[in-house]
Amino acid sequence: FQQFSDKGSRKEHVKITSEPKPGFLERLSETSGGMLIGLVTFLLAFYLLFTNEGRALRTAKSLDEGLSLVVPLDSIHSISQQNEGRLVHLAGALSTSKPLFDPSYGLSIQAVKLKRNVEMYQWVEYEDSKEYEEDGEIKKETKYSYNTEWKSEVVNSRNFDREIGHKNPSAMAVESFTAVSPNVQVGSFVLTKGLVDKIDDFKQLSLSHLEDPHADVTRREDYFYHSDNPRRPDVGDLRVSFFYAGLSGDDPHLGSADKVTVIARQRGDQLVPYHTKSGDVLEILYPGDLSVEEVFQKEQESNTMKTWALRAAGWLSMFVGISLMTRIFYTLVDWFPIVRDLVNVGLKAFAVCVASSLSLLTISVGWLFYRPLWALLLALLSAVPILVARSRVLPKKQQ
Repeated sequence: FQQFSDKGSRKEHVKITSEPKPGFLERLSETSGGMLIGLVTFLLAFYLLFTNEGRALRTAKSLDEGLSLVVPLDSIHSISQQNEGRLVHLAGALSTSKPLFDPSYGLSIQAVKLKRNVEMYQWVEYEDSKEYEEDGEIKKETKYSYNTEWKSEVVNSRNFDREIGHKNPSAMAVESFTAVSPNVQVGSFVLTKGLVDKIDDFKQLSLSHLEDPHADVTRREDYFYHSDNPRRPDVGDLRVSFFYAGLSGDDPHLGSADKVTVIARQRGDQLVPYHTKSGDVLEILYPGDLSVEEVFQKEQESNTMKTWALRAAGWLSMFVGISLMTRIFYTLVDWFPIVRDLVNVGLKAFAVCVASSLSLLTISVGWLFYRPLWALLLALLSAVPILVARSRVLPKKQQ
């Protein structure tokens, strides 16, 4: 069953599908498949939590080692043989040998990277679904809506529920690309590809001082339009914008060259990765003029944030895994509404407690060889969620 309506440039329709309510054996079969997925997710959580702790401690040790060995350079315009092979710190303006060009649009800029971003005006499908039970059947009501938007990727309209009236071109006539300068320096030192990759703070390039490059291209604000009417584009029209990262020369419209701070190993006139005794690699670049202490503080903060993010991901993976593996108890009683709801709450509480305890225990094992006392404390702490849950169950039994 479908209903159609038009709302200006936005079109929508509703489709309702129905299927018989699955029987007990079918639901049990689906739950068994979920248990297998849950087991894989549960085991993956152990690996993620354990390896994350080793990575975090190894990174922290490498940063401490780097901070104790780094040598600030007195000048970036002369290369001292005394610092050959050592970890060095320097800050200065970026420089490149020649500007980057886009001849198709008559544009050039002295920068480390130049990105052309092409967007096409296309139909986009959105869907909003809800399920409900009616007359012993499971019905699904899906509302499909269509709107025209600028998109950087080609939207395949063949996957739409209703392609008629919402057809998009299969490709763009102009492609996006990113040009990178082959030679990037700070003073007399050449940056390797790993350091250049870290220069990714892209800013949109103003096109106000440029003319229309072709008769069929119109400049409006900071875009070049391949359109008869940029104010009212048609599906298939293109607009092109440009972004740059690492300004490497004085520009009358953009200002002076960007400054960066680098910590890496000196090898001749090149700055290359430094391998620490802990097994990590130090190859650091930040925008701006930063001191040694500021750089390593930022790196330690980044390591801490990454560690906690992976811990949260590991706990969530363990919680989902336990929930899927215990879902069978919910399926066994799902025809009793009151019992089903109580079992559901109990299973969620069980998953939270067990996931918290096992996560703390896994983290403590990861710390065992590095910080034994902290590992023992975390191991003791892992029993707290189980003890709290048990203390709440006992009074209920007595009542």
